[in-house]
Amino acid sequence: MTFRQEYPRPQLIRNDWLNLNGEWDFDFDDQNSGLEEKWFENERKYKQKINVPFAYQTKLSGINDPTFHDWVWYRREFDIPDSMVGKQILLHFGAVDYRSMVFINGNLVGSHEGGHTAFSFDITNYLIEGTQSVVVRVEDPSTDETIPRGKQYWIEKSAAIWYTRTTGIWQTVWLEAVNKTHIKKVRFTPDIDNGDITIDFEIAGEYVNKKVEIDITFKDEHVANETIKIHENYLKRSINLYNLKIFRTGFHHVGWNWSPENPNLFDVKIRLLEDDSVLDEITSYFGMRKVHTENGMVYLNNRPYYQKLVLDQGYWPEGLLTAPTDQALKQDIELAKEMGFNGCRKHQKVEDPRFLHWADKLGFLVWGECAASPSYNEDAVARLTKEWFEIIERDYNHPCIVTWVPINESWGVPAISNDDQQKHHSLAMYHLIHSLDKTRLVISNDGWELTKTDICAIHNYNHGHKDEVDKYNEYRSSLSTTENLLHSKPAGRRIYTKGFSHCGEPILLTEFGGIGYKVGDESGWGYTSVTNAEDYLADYERVMKAVYTSNSLHGYCYTQLTDVEQEINGLLTYDRKPKCDLEKIRKINDMWHVNIVK
Repeated sequence: MTFRQEYPRPQLIRNDWLNLNGEWDFDFDDQNSGLEEKWFENERKYKQKINVPFAYQTKLSGINDPTFHDWVWYRREFDIPDSMVGKQILLHFGAVDYRSMVFINGNLVGSHEGGHTAFSFDITNYLIEGTQSVVVRVEDPSTDETIPRGKQYWIEKSAAIWYTRTTGIWQTVWLEAVNKTHIKKVRFTPDIDNGDITIDFEIAGEYVNKKVEIDITFKDEHVANETIKIHENYLKRSINLYNLKIFRTGFHHVGWNWSPENPNLFDVKIRLLEDDSVLDEITSYFGMRKVHTENGMVYLNNRPYYQKLVLDQGYWPEGLLTAPTDQALKQDIELAKEMGFNGCRKHQKVEDPRFLHWADKLGFLVWGECAASPSYNEDAVARLTKEWFEIIERDYNHPCIVTWVPINESWGVPAISNDDQQKHHSLAMYHLIHSLDKTRLVISNDGWELTKTDICAIHNYNHGHKDEVDKYNEYRSSLSTTENLLHSKPAGRRIYTKGFSHCGEPILLTEFGGIGYKVGDESGWGYTSVTNAEDYLADYERVMKAVYTSNSLHGYCYTQLTDVEQEINGLLTYDRKPKCDLEKIRKINDMWHVNIVK
């Protein structure tokens, strides 16, 4: 059975493509001898088969081996479809963890470092008559603590908050056919205050005597159609959509803007033309959405917005980082919304673009986060920085993403409280991301030891068991006022690191809860524990009451959506079965009136 056949890049769709997921030849290279022995040549016999795009550590890969293998090789053959013959052929990888080298017909066509973002190569000049061969060599240093690894443990057996590693290809591999002159990049930047959408284009190839035609529709209604003559490889246009129509602006609460309650999307068709010939045609979409902070609150589309987020690790028992199906990605959002959450914080993972697509479509806020390295050195800084360039390049157009989180709980900057160099790294990431993306908020160090930040993000799991009344009252008091929140040290860490202080930014409780509840024969841990669904709901209500009665919190992120391996503190089991009546979770999430206008 071949998994993950859906179109992998929903923000830029072309019709002429070929999915390369499925069975590939596979081999471990534990002696790292493959390059010297030229495993990239066709006569090499691989010993195993693997089901791409699942890592060898997963059940769905067909191998299911969690042990360390730092060098692995993949190989498969493919034929170029007749519809692609005569065009440029691009080979795309959704994500390969961590360093990869790609060979076509025995020739190295390129390499990539970084385990979480997409990359591609033009393989046209390496193709031969007949059947083609693609070989991928991957290096994934299992114990290197300076690469961005997120929750992937650098010790062989997973434990505590650390999980089984993902090595190699873990997102879709696919071919795409384009003309020499084609649309290389499109970026949509909404401006709801003026009703404009700004579109940036980058054209690859010869642009003389070419033009671009843009057609924008909203719920099947044509709202804009423009044709632009191309004078350079890069062009930029702003198109007004609201056109002095007051009911489009959102002034009367609905309008044409995007929000979790009204996930309005504009469909876009862009054609690259030479005379009457179509050189390229893509379909895409965008949402008119604005996020900013003001008066200590987060605003969505110029109105205060209370964020009810759930922490989402994005792991599956049979696929680890790779969802078994596109429907599984959609289902996680649907289940979270069913429980009354309006968004998630994707924790220590750059999620598959298909998840972001469903969040756009269904109306679900996303905080985008990158996998962290545990330790700090100059290599770790360079690697994290590179990944953020690629994250924003890939995901900029998704309206669901409202916040970027480059650092979590001082991971990768363990000495930030006293080390000025690590403080500068936190500041650098904050300013770098803002220099690349002016449309979203940035949190410098989610949890504690913040530097410059747009949100004061605090983690606190000190709610205690139900019988620990004094501990709970202390927890509730620590959340009750701005002063108490800023002076709390829930993990023995200052909320702001030395030299920095609160400057009026909104305060959100971005990790808390984590109530452990074992279902069936599984074993594991939570921050507190209960033994049945009734007690689970009671404890959830107790924890949420402390949050909702705070005078100073402007949102939260509950830990967590699902169990993951040895963590049994999810609202759902690892295989997405509810632990209790989800409607009762929704009622708890909605039962207290939240006064967000201060």
